[in-house]
Amino acid sequence: MTQVLDRPGRPRRPVAPAPTASRAARTASRRALLHWIAVHSLGIAAALFFVLPFVFVVLTSLMSDQQALTRDLVPRTWEWDNYARVLDTPGFLTWWKNTLLYAGLGTVLTVASSIPVAYALAKFRFRGRNLSMMLVISTMMLPPQVIIIPMYLFWAKQLDLAGTLWPLIIPMAFGDAFSIFLLRQFLLTIPNEYLDAAKVDGCGELRTLIKVVLPMAKPGIAAVALFQFFYAWNDYFGPQIYASENPAAWTLSYGLESFKGAHHTDWNMTMAATVLVMAPVILVFFFAQKAFVEGVTLTGVKG
Repeated sequence: MTQVLDRPGRPRRPVAPAPTASRAARTASRRALLHWIAVHSLGIAAALFFVLPFVFVVLTSLMSDQQALTRDLVPRTWEWDNYARVLDTPGFLTWWKNTLLYAGLGTVLTVASSIPVAYALAKFRFRGRNLSMMLVISTMMLPPQVIIIPMYLFWAKQLDLAGTLWPLIIPMAFGDAFSIFLLRQFLLTIPNEYLDAAKVDGCGELRTLIKVVLPMAKPGIAAVALFQFFYAWNDYFGPQIYASENPAAWTLSYGLESFKGAHHTDWNMTMAATVLVMAPVILVFFFAQKAFVEGVTLTGVKG
């Protein structure tokens, strides 16, 4: 505000200035924020729907044993040692090791075995190619529960591999129908001119696949690898069938059920174990989400 002298030494009443440009800018910014919230309200609601349960699990995992049984939503004291207690549970680190072996090795085998098949179905011209693709797709419609009994008898009775994870890992070395389909759809988006140029330069099919196709197919390969890693990390049915009789071969998904039964009243411990099981999957997706989204998006460009 400014003061104007009425007489020498006697100022007039202060006069308020007119609204400034900064006030108008704040008003426009507030309106833009409200407009953004209105436009994205459905997305915000969906985000809260998925995020709030995870926040609840994390907060409960940091509560004391007594507070976890109350209706409190925020810990009175932050019990970070709950995670140390979970890691000290006998067998928990073994479950971690088994899950990393199952998910990591299984993902590598699935990707390595699915890429050549997808490349052949996408770029080779041969009689029966469409029929072969139909057979691959038809296998995705067959539930694993339908063939679990003969498969278990084969692995357990013929190969004596019951109580291990190898009946789940070894079949991944022979391709996966969903991974083949997803990679084939992505490889169809790669122009054939690149392959023809490589062959003119003297590259064979294998060298063309390694030197030309694989570098261009990184988003699709990343998407397939993440899908397979998430499936193996969260798989409960397979370890229950083949490894349930041997606690040394349990994975995190199956061991978490046993942990929950042993701590059925210690909800803070159960939630802490759940966070430790989910954390690697969340971190992997967080760092690879760009390649994952790009790979999934481009797989449907060309059929």
